[in-house]
Amino acid sequence: MDFLGHLRTINRHRALVRKYCFRLGLYWQGLTHDLSKYSPVEFWTGVKYFQGDHSPNDQQRRLYGYSAAWLHHKGRNRHHFEYWTDYQQDGSGINGVEMPKKYVAEMFCDRLAASRVYRGDAFNLSFPYEFYLRGKDKHLMLHPATAALLESMLIKLRDDGEDAAFDYIRSEVLGK
Repeated sequence: MDFLGHLRTINRHRALVRKYCFRLGLYWQGLTHDLSKYSPVEFWTGVKYFQGDHSPNDQQRRLYGYSAAWLHHKGRNRHHFEYWTDYQQDGSGINGVEMPKKYVAEMFCDRLAASRVYRGDAFNLSFPYEFYLRGKDKHLMLHPATAALLESMLIKLRDDGEDAAFDYIRSEVLGK
């Protein structure tokens, strides 16, 4: 159990996401990003399973077959594509619905910040895209338009750098 380590990780992650969201003019999203991580179900799971280099929810999931902390988190934070799932009108089951662009932009900021926090000094700009690719085929409920938009942002970051990625998102995605 590592109370301070987990608290520092959350605070550092939120500070980076806030900085990135502010660069995009997403002030409210930056201020309110991941506040649910301070709720008891999420926070104490994080303390109990803290490792510092990846999500503590992974360990809870390994032990119990699910993560109560993750289920709570994804249901309250619109920057996670898992939030954007619903039954299809044609009766074909549950699928991803297209996310509003401002939440895809916040998801980009979240992934960039998480990569920086978890990778530390070893971080490079390709990590957020590589992480996306590792889960791409498993994320069956990610709407194709949302996937394409997120992928374009992550490729711009990887290939052209942080400033170019933020310029692209601000102008081409958010129209600011």
